Amino acid sequence: MKLKNLEIMLQRLGGFTKPGAALEQYQTPAPLAARLLFHALMKQDIEDRSVCDLGSGTGVLAIGAALLGAASVTGVEIDAQAARVAEANARLLDAEVTFVVADVQDPYLPARLGPCDTVVMNPPFGAQKAHADRPFIDCALAIAPVTYSIFNAGSGPFVKAYTEGKAEITERIGGVFPIKRTFAFHTKDVQEIEVEILRLTRNR
Repeated sequence: MKLKNLEIMLQRLGGFTKPGAALEQYQTPAPLAARLLFHALMKQDIEDRSVCDLGSGTGVLAIGAALLGAASVTGVEIDAQAARVAEANARLLDAEVTFVVADVQDPYLPARLGPCDTVVMNPPFGAQKAHADRPFIDCALAIAPVTYSIFNAGSGPFVKAYTEGKAEITERIGGVFPIKRTFAFHTKDVQEIEVEILRLTRNR
């Protein structure tokens, strides 16, 4: 599958029915999701691999991984309603994904999920709750040797310091995350946020 074809397919997916500001529930844009996934595919981290999407929301990254030939895909989402939308999205594109309603802060979650090959995720940026992305990083490193995650641009030094001794940043890809007017505090119809996709490789 070509990058543009994946992007077109992901654009068909439904978004959050009742997005929550506290959870920073914004649909991962299809172009950004496709770029992350295709890069991971080229690094041989998707096809025939077991993939987990932490904070899977409406399933964009998880479904995209399945479409690119992942051996198995699990999406983990705290919001049961969002997980139901994700299941409907998976059926729409005939993608085989298992969605689990769970909190990434649950200390027993890594054992419940078991190990996988690759984590893909778009965690909260921490706009509503400081350091909201840390439990996602912790869980990702606990279950997978390789993680692809979307962060605010400029987060590299923080991630490097936070994962020191546990993982290394082995790739950094710039991107844009257009956020449509969703909540009352938004003042623009679309706010473009500079982001970066980081590939983390867990230390052996």
